[in-house]
Amino acid sequence: MKKSIDEHAARFDDLATSYDDGGTPEYRACADLVIEHAAPGPDDTVLDLGTGTGAIALALAPRAGRVLGRDISEGMLEEARQKASDAGLDNVEFGEGRFREPNVDGTDVDIVVSNFAMHHLSDAEKREAIEEIAALGPRRFVLGDVMFFGEPDPEDPFYTPEVDDPSTVGVLADVLTDAGFALTAVEMVHEQVGVLVAERASET
Repeated sequence: MKKSIDEHAARFDDLATSYDDGGTPEYRACADLVIEHAAPGPDDTVLDLGTGTGAIALALAPRAGRVLGRDISEGMLEEARQKASDAGLDNVEFGEGRFREPNVDGTDVDIVVSNFAMHHLSDAEKREAIEEIAALGPRRFVLGDVMFFGEPDPEDPFYTPEVDDPSTVGVLADVLTDAGFALTAVEMVHEQVGVLVAERASET
């Protein structure tokens, strides 16, 4: 991680009130794919890591039994809570949590999603995070993020070397496989943006 968790949290606290005003078409396309592939049922508990202002968590809530949104930025979480209240959604709970400490208190999690958050972690930290996610026992993990399908281009707007540390698709696929998942879908939105869908590998 190129900046500390506190530094990232402070940066997103500052962006919280205007965060929903931004977002590229690729970002929105990625979010839409994460929502589509998550596909929760009415009995499913969904964990959204790096939930931000809750866009994906709130989109999944009407279809899921329960949604847990976790983020390191209290400013972002406040925005998410207000949006949930405005929408009258009572099956969504937002709180502090991070990839390697998701703070779910033993809750059985069926589906984990994350969009445009994990790229702040180094490759080694991503491995730790995905191992922690796998330990929660979800049947599906949907990751939308900055990721390299080819050679990275630091001039591209999706990659800011000072704060971002994206991985190649190959590295992410290997880590998911090592953690007991099987990669079932790869969606390229842009040469540096994509969605990976991983299902719990069969033990048979």
